[in-house]
Amino acid sequence: MGMAVVKTRAGSGINAPLVRVEVHLANGLPAFQLVGMAETSVKEARDRVRSAMINSGFEFPARRITVNLSPASIPKQGGRYDLAIAIGILIAAAQLPESIADDYEFVGELALTGELMAVSGIIPAVLACRDQNHRLFHPSANRNEAALVEGARRYAAESLLSVFLHLADLERLSEDPHQPLQLESEHQHPVWDGIHGQHQAKRALMIAAAGAHNLLFTGPQGTGKSLLASRFLQLLPPLTAEQALEVATLYSISHTGFATKNTGTRPFRSPHHTSSAVALTGGGSTPTPGEISLAHHGVLFLDELPEFGRRALDILREPLETGEVHISRASGHAVFPARFQLIAAMNPSPTGDVQDGRTPPDQVLRYLSRVSGPLLDRIDIQVEVPRLPDYQLTLTLENDEPETLQSPRKKVIQARELQISRQGVLNGALPVNSLAEHCLLSDENLNFIQQAAKKLQLSMRAFHRALRVARTIADLEQETAVGRQHLAEALGYRALDNVIKQLSST
Repeated sequence: MGMAVVKTRAGSGINAPLVRVEVHLANGLPAFQLVGMAETSVKEARDRVRSAMINSGFEFPARRITVNLSPASIPKQGGRYDLAIAIGILIAAAQLPESIADDYEFVGELALTGELMAVSGIIPAVLACRDQNHRLFHPSANRNEAALVEGARRYAAESLLSVFLHLADLERLSEDPHQPLQLESEHQHPVWDGIHGQHQAKRALMIAAAGAHNLLFTGPQGTGKSLLASRFLQLLPPLTAEQALEVATLYSISHTGFATKNTGTRPFRSPHHTSSAVALTGGGSTPTPGEISLAHHGVLFLDELPEFGRRALDILREPLETGEVHISRASGHAVFPARFQLIAAMNPSPTGDVQDGRTPPDQVLRYLSRVSGPLLDRIDIQVEVPRLPDYQLTLTLENDEPETLQSPRKKVIQARELQISRQGVLNGALPVNSLAEHCLLSDENLNFIQQAAKKLQLSMRAFHRALRVARTIADLEQETAVGRQHLAEALGYRALDNVIKQLSST
């Protein structure tokens, strides 16, 4: 009949929709036609497949070959369809039995020698194949990342010839085993090692870690803002297996590529302030994840916050609320998860310090206004990191810290476990309609926070976020109800708001 249908998987964001590779061999002048909304890189499969088959010892059919990648509504890029096309031609040419590929899927790019080359986005393909109870052939170069998916039946193949020999039952490949993620172990070094003083900033870092709150450090240059931010990951618990697989999936489809050493550790992304809005959100003709999504279940650290473009900063607003990035292009639509914690740092003046007398108040105010009010509303904790009053060479160890700052990771993990057991989510994601139920405010304390919010002119969003921060402070102290002291401390973490009000009044 000269007809074959082989299954493969496209790459569409974090999804891998099924693609049917339909191959038809007809009489006529030798030709190779590839259709089905295929980009140039896919159409070049004609030359790759022909050379790979010949160099693997197969006879390439001297017939009119038509390959349809169905459905045509799915955009197709890259060389991931090469292996499926080659197998389809072998079946259509009766070099393999007609129904041999019914329960298999094939993903892989062919070199001219017939070797299988690695492809991006293999994890979504393995997940989708597992859900359909199909067996998957993929390049051996993708073995490490494909092995992260539990319950998938897969074969890591070196070449087109090895796949053919398996299907022809001449030389069987063994199924690749699942390799559990090596999740991050407990940090051995003290969290505050090498950081002198700055107790309020350390306390704010603990609160942010305990409740998944966004945090902004503001202060003169050289006061340790970036150093403090670099210790944030050490306060967080390791990823769960499910979270680690989500992170690995995003890196699998990104331009940065998958790295085995990154599996199981929370991502820490620190883009330069010259990064564009597209670099942060992701995009391109074929949408790929940006820095926001690559920080999923981890930290996005923005140093020199006002130096980022206004447009680049404002695109953070929606992901901070929804935990997702929506990218629409003419070729399609992609949704990437982006549930990250924002840690930012900035100087209070374009010259570094408001107190240096080098910049008039109106210029300082214009500089601070680069960070929009709606974005500041979404930052739960704003804390000042001042210059230290003395200059010491001998730095204090964690055991010399105040009681509230000792064993910070243990306290953070205990507070997070308490929140999960009580409400199922961390306080940073606590719904507004649940705040009253879980804060357990007395009438007196409720009146206090309402009057304070009115005096500070907080927006309703900032008011709710202050309540969430207060709930986290109470959890760190293992308190059932939110008290006056917790509310007062939470309201005190509005450092940048206070600086702006002072400048506006001058």
